[in-house]
Amino acid sequence: MKEYLHTLSSPFDSFLENHILSSTYYMICEETKEIGYYAIYHHELLTQFYIHRSFQMHSQMLFNQVLEQHAIKSLFVPTCDELFTSLSLDHEFIIERQAYFFQDSQKDLNGSDVRKDEVFRPANLEDLQTIQHICGDFLNNYEESITSGQLFAYYRGPQLLGIGIVEKSKMFENMGSIGMFTNGAFRQQGVGRTIITQLREWCSQQGIKPISGCWYYNEASKRTLESAGMVTKTRLLHMKTTS
Repeated sequence: MKEYLHTLSSPFDSFLENHILSSTYYMICEETKEIGYYAIYHHELLTQFYIHRSFQMHSQMLFNQVLEQHAIKSLFVPTCDELFTSLSLDHEFIIERQAYFFQDSQKDLNGSDVRKDEVFRPANLEDLQTIQHICGDFLNNYEESITSGQLFAYYRGPQLLGIGIVEKSKMFENMGSIGMFTNGAFRQQGVGRTIITQLREWCSQQGIKPISGCWYYNEASKRTLESAGMVTKTRLLHMKTTS
């Protein structure tokens, strides 16, 4: 996988990473020599396909064998993976745009500092009830995110304006996916932008490169991430077989 990661033109966020790491892995071999691997999520979603460069003349044939052998129904294809993207585009798949993946522009931003009557800090268990009430099912397990040091709370006085999260990557070294949730009563007031910029700053202090993602059709999240200094050149495509 380390070899595979070095071939990518950009990283991807925790959404795709979690699908990949939860997949079942298969080795591709020529006789006794390992020449690549692929991964399938929930028996039907292809999340990885990689062949060593010296054997890529066989990649189309092997890719087709994988599709047929496992009766693949769909694929998660990040456009930063040139081989996987090209092999998928050789087929007449139905293509849906799933997500944007973002990287840090490394641009300094003005006007996103926390005000004097506000505080942005790591969340603690005393925040748990308030966070659950305001943020609902945004995350699966708030308590685990708090105790692992991944969750941040943004307050103005007693009011929770929103939360931020940093999920350290298990695949990419020194990278972490950042995201935020804004209290519905304080939306369109720059809260999300401030949370993302604060998370960018925290990541920088920890030696972590921030990455992020959002659903392709969530224009509000895309605008917030871009206004907070994140940029996107990568898409996640959800391709579906026609069979």
